[in-house]
Amino acid sequence: MVIYVDTLFLLNALVDYLLLLGAARLAGEPLRRLQFGAGAALGGLYAVALFLPGMGFLNHPLCRVAAGVLMVMAAYGGSRRLLRQGLIFLALTCAFGGGVVAIGLLGGQGLALGPQGVFYSKLDLNMVLLSAAFCYGILTVAFQRLGKHTALNGELVEAKLTLGKRTVKLTALVDTGNTLTDPVSGRPVMVAEGESLGPLFPGDRCPGPEDLREPAGALDRLSRGEWRGRFRLLPYRAVGVDRGLLLALRVDRLELNGVDQGGILVALSPTPVSDGGGYRALVGAVRGG
Repeated sequence: MVIYVDTLFLLNALVDYLLLLGAARLAGEPLRRLQFGAGAALGGLYAVALFLPGMGFLNHPLCRVAAGVLMVMAAYGGSRRLLRQGLIFLALTCAFGGGVVAIGLLGGQGLALGPQGVFYSKLDLNMVLLSAAFCYGILTVAFQRLGKHTALNGELVEAKLTLGKRTVKLTALVDTGNTLTDPVSGRPVMVAEGESLGPLFPGDRCPGPEDLREPAGALDRLSRGEWRGRFRLLPYRAVGVDRGLLLALRVDRLELNGVDQGGILVALSPTPVSDGGGYRALVGAVRGG
């Protein structure tokens, strides 16, 4: 059998990208597509290297583990749930590989799992690209539907926050038990993990972990110049906390599942808002489309 390097690289990189993307969506992680692309490219290069002369040692289980760790680090580096992300990615990879083997046993002639544990196809490159695009579309629709109808006490929605020209997307839980409101406008306040909103800030205005834990001391430093009035302190009460303060940021616009909610106050939580990491923010009432 003749295996073409370009097809081998592209096919494995595309499969790895879809798996990395799917694992992030399942975990409610921010979709850092450039990082996913870097991780997928490493997977494609590893698949090609396995077939190069003198590189047979890369087939050793330890080398495979090392390659997988590098992919996960490249794709999810910086996440506090790196281990969890890696385990979800591993589970998806095993499920996908098992599905490909099953299809092959049933006589499928498209995607196949080779003896080196990499994917190859007898289809030409154009068909590979078309198939990958189709699979990506199906995967995106499936995860969007899951995101809209999966919840603990409400609904998981895609939230997009805009501040000036900067935006960030994350998964939010519509929580009717979230009674935190803006004392000025009376509108519900969104509670988001502080580290998830990093892309909204330039480097000198990005609140650090210490700023989130001690917001009173950080308010003056963060509210200078054009950022005056953006930050404020928001009092709250919670189980085990009689009187606490959260650093809050007023964003220009919040969109939930594409529906504009207008400007809103976002409280920056110094700790995760979800035990399992399935979402990164809590919102109250949602306007319909």
